[in-house]
Amino acid sequence: MEKRVLFIGGSPCSGKSTIAERISKEFGAHYFKVDDFLDKFVSMAADRGCPACKRSAAMTADEIWLREPSIQCEDEFLIYEEISELVFEHLGHIETDFIVTEGAAYTPDVMEKYRAKECLSIIPTPDFQIAHYKKREWVPYILEGCSDKQQAFDNWMKRDILFAGQVQAACEKKGIPCIVNDGIRTPNEMFDIVKEFFNL
Repeated sequence: MEKRVLFIGGSPCSGKSTIAERISKEFGAHYFKVDDFLDKFVSMAADRGCPACKRSAAMTADEIWLREPSIQCEDEFLIYEEISELVFEHLGHIETDFIVTEGAAYTPDVMEKYRAKECLSIIPTPDFQIAHYKKREWVPYILEGCSDKQQAFDNWMKRDILFAGQVQAACEKKGIPCIVNDGIRTPNEMFDIVKEFFNL
């Protein structure tokens, strides 16, 4: 039987994880969260000589987060492209016939390159994104070591807003469905939209 893989890409803090976890729980799909392996994949890609990953792995916190948000955004897309082979290799080794996987690493370009059959993107509005990032307990740990944590956080938010906009534009160009989470729909309504799209 052919392996069925549901891909949920998009931007951080858009509700991807919540939906993927629920699909896993209610429909028995193996849940693979790219972010749980992101550091490992970046390190492996850096060892292979991938330039964006090598550059990222060598940077200090200030060098990462105090750069212009547009440069950070550009690097983010490059990193996801460089680790994509590792991500798909990992998916191929998961011994199950039904997987739901999510992460910003599934950019429209990556999903097109690997011919993902069942894929969509979810992006947040800026207000939804920032409000939910502020609730995340791990944010201070990510910015640990920054000399100006407020500026670093502001840059991070601007980077992800740029990222979301570029994902949305690429989805429109490539014909990949893109759902905007503005917080008006309930989590149940968002789940129902995704469930219907994947015909679950």
